Amino acid sequence: MDLLEKIVNAKRKEIAETRKSRTVAELQSMIADSPRPRSLPEAILNNPPGIIAEIKRRSPSAGEIQEGLDRDGVADLAGRYAAGGAAAISVLTETQFFGGSPKDLAAVKKETRLPVLMKDFILDEYQLLFARAIGADSILLIARILEDSRLRMLLERGRELDFEPLVEVHNREELARAIKAGAVLIGINNRDLQTLKTDLAVTRSLLPEIPRDRVAVSESGIRTREEIEVLWGLGARGFLIGESLLKAGDPAKKLRELTGKTPVSR
Repeated sequence: MDLLEKIVNAKRKEIAETRKSRTVAELQSMIADSPRPRSLPEAILNNPPGIIAEIKRRSPSAGEIQEGLDRDGVADLAGRYAAGGAAAISVLTETQFFGGSPKDLAAVKKETRLPVLMKDFILDEYQLLFARAIGADSILLIARILEDSRLRMLLERGRELDFEPLVEVHNREELARAIKAGAVLIGINNRDLQTLKTDLAVTRSLLPEIPRDRVAVSESGIRTREEIEVLWGLGARGFLIGESLLKAGDPAKKLRELTGKTPVSR
């Protein structure tokens, strides 16, 4: 069993446990009283180069990244990201492998008006309701772990909840499936979730295959302004960046460095 299979199996057990503590009716009641999600595609396109700054404590590939980051630290980091020019914020809510929590997302929502992406391993419609109820503005759908019919269903159900999901792919086959399913926001993960190897050539090879009416986001392994400029020139309009920001002494300064003193021309 590879790492991705372990994560998915653990997530299925977590969903079953969460269902016991919060019913669908309770989640629907919370949603009815909550504001409409902020648009992630608009935030990306209106704030070039559309950086989605990520908050996570650890990952299977990098190990501990922000050890000891408490809820106040999460909120402070969100404020720094906003000050540095982030278009949106991604929050890892997966607990066992990434050390995240839905409470982290709630802390970020209180701190900033930027759209907040709930980054997790979404397998079930229940998770969409849960994400909407806790204040997420968008959710991540990973093509590799979803069959075609389920990917389409989750996309459609997400839109019914006023989300525009970010659909993540890693190769041409997954990209074709995402396009066929109707994905508007397409994230190209430069990291292989099975081998954990990261290569920006993945984005470079897939960008020409993405229709111009979709919004392409490059994910993982981006560290410099020069890399952003190259990928922007090839058609990327968003960049999901985590480790290079989290490991910087001053995340806001690093963000200003990545965005540049003036916006990239559109």
